[in-house]
Amino acid sequence: MSNARVLPLLEPEIERCCPPLNERPLTAEEAERTAVMFKALGDPVRLRLFSSVASHEGGEACVCDISDVGVSQPTVSHHLKKLKEAGLLSSERRGTWVYYRVEPTVLAAMGALLTKAASA
Repeated sequence: MSNARVLPLLEPEIERCCPPLNERPLTAEEAERTAVMFKALGDPVRLRLFSSVASHEGGEACVCDISDVGVSQPTVSHHLKKLKEAGLLSSERRGTWVYYRVEPTVLAAMGALLTKAASA
């Protein structure tokens, strides 16, 4: 007889950076925080890297699997660093490779920002 139990999956708590854009004007702090994320994604190479990580099987990608974006490896590392600084990616070193994953609530928070506010 096994002592294994099936535990329910919990959805990550969505930490919104700001209200939906059409709900009310953003405060200066909300606009600053949001601009950092969108500025990081405003570069085509960074957007491709972010998309590669987000869509990679298992939700994380080794830098060796996503570096084919038409720029040199040092440039890939620079762009990944910028995505991390913006809070869009996190990373973990495993041996000689670094694995990247999209922060759990980033996509949901960005989607909520661009989604029409629910009508009251």
